[in-house]
Amino acid sequence: MSLNIKVPCAGNFARPTLGAPQVPRDGAVTPAEKRRLSRPFEAINIPHKKIKKICCIGAGYVGGPTCSVIAMKNPNVQVTIVDLNAQRIESWNSDELPIYEPGLDEVVKESRGRNLFFSTGVDQAIIEADLIFVSVNTPTKYTGIGAGYAADLGYVEAATRQIAWLATSDKIVVEKSTVPCRTAQSMRVILEANAKPGVRFDILSNPEFLAEGTAISDLIKPDRVLIGSLDTEEGRAAAASLADIYASWVPRGQIITMNVWSSELSKLAANAFLAQRISSINALSAICEATGADIDEVSYACGLDSRIGPKFLKASVGFGGSCFQKDILNLVYLSESLHLPEVAQYWRQVVDMNEYQKRRFTNRIISSLFNTLTGKKIAIFGFAFKKDTGDTRESPAITLVKYFRAEKALVSIYDPKVEESQIWMDLCEPGIVDDLPALQKQVSIAASAYQAAEKADAVVICTEWEEFKDTRLDYEQIYDGMKKPAFIFDGRLVLNEKRLKKIGFKVETIGRPGESLRNPEFE
Repeated sequence: MSLNIKVPCAGNFARPTLGAPQVPRDGAVTPAEKRRLSRPFEAINIPHKKIKKICCIGAGYVGGPTCSVIAMKNPNVQVTIVDLNAQRIESWNSDELPIYEPGLDEVVKESRGRNLFFSTGVDQAIIEADLIFVSVNTPTKYTGIGAGYAADLGYVEAATRQIAWLATSDKIVVEKSTVPCRTAQSMRVILEANAKPGVRFDILSNPEFLAEGTAISDLIKPDRVLIGSLDTEEGRAAAASLADIYASWVPRGQIITMNVWSSELSKLAANAFLAQRISSINALSAICEATGADIDEVSYACGLDSRIGPKFLKASVGFGGSCFQKDILNLVYLSESLHLPEVAQYWRQVVDMNEYQKRRFTNRIISSLFNTLTGKKIAIFGFAFKKDTGDTRESPAITLVKYFRAEKALVSIYDPKVEESQIWMDLCEPGIVDDLPALQKQVSIAASAYQAAEKADAVVICTEWEEFKDTRLDYEQIYDGMKKPAFIFDGRLVLNEKRLKKIGFKVETIGRPGESLRNPEFE
């Protein structure tokens, strides 16, 4: 699968200094006690290229923060993040970044103009780079074979072809987007079929494990960095080159090398496991509501078990974001393609439970509001899929608003970080449901939580922003401005029920029984 392998020039490569035999060298290595889980130290004890210039294709939620941190931690490496979206690049070069992420402003401002650059000059950046991250969107297909499940790799293929056409020197191409297993093989075929004579490409898989809202801390202190490569001398040398970049701040023992396919599948598997935990606790929340149990108490008790742990055991109206659903559906499609229907059905249930949770929460709202929402005003607190991000992709709030519209409700939305234009885009779906005038007759966007709740019949908490807690908002003021009886539906377990009930609210909380099942003697 190699393409025109050339003998490396000594001036362009660096051999790491070796210490005592038992001490890992300066390169990509798995800790000695875990070598059986990855490649042994000896496999990467080879010369490798020193990276001087990096290009990242895609200035989105992954490429922007990741390469900004790389630039900050590698001041001697030039990092250029490119995108065809001129408006996005203009925002990256301004004081108002296109992405809200705690700590990102400081990271960008430290390196921008020094060794970090944002540009629409895609071609030139590709030509000059030693290493290229491909960090483009991989949405779920809407039409054709695999519609609703498979990832649309059109952007990945386009970027790969552009690299092949433009490259005049050897490149390390790093698959950074979340992709199905064996995508790197397709990229390699395209690169080799279109490469200029004498140009060599090495393909690496380097999946991201970022959680929006904590992406910068996840990048600075990662649990692990995975680098997948071909198990050839050239492949391992390319992995070592990328490992040197991360080793500027990540301990060597946390930089794990493996084969490309394992690296690709590990990303899908990690997100599938996390989403599975959320759907599991949400399934239990339905039982709690029907029996009188409290999901917070159940999750706390389970989380104390060291085999389980407390993370991702918070019941909610459902998970969202760009990765969880997409990655699970990729697993479903992969399983079906491999003729593993039972495996596909197993993972499909995680997504089905997530959709069920949103429908169930909506039905509880309708039932509480006397079985009709026609003409009633519903205030939505939060439109982002989680706190500390402006990302709305697959946000549960989108689904809830569509349900409310179908019930002929009037909806007022407030979110502290999501742009108004993004909300309209998510609800209108340009090219699919172009009904903006009709939408705006039912939906309005408020400048504050107080404005959203004015004369509302109910408040629905969809995002767990800190400012929505009853210790931050004046819920007495909100209550005074609402119609009576005033309802609050807490879909994120952020409110103190007893405090709000004293004010006068009718409170319904996900994972806790409604009024008809409550028995004060057992609370």
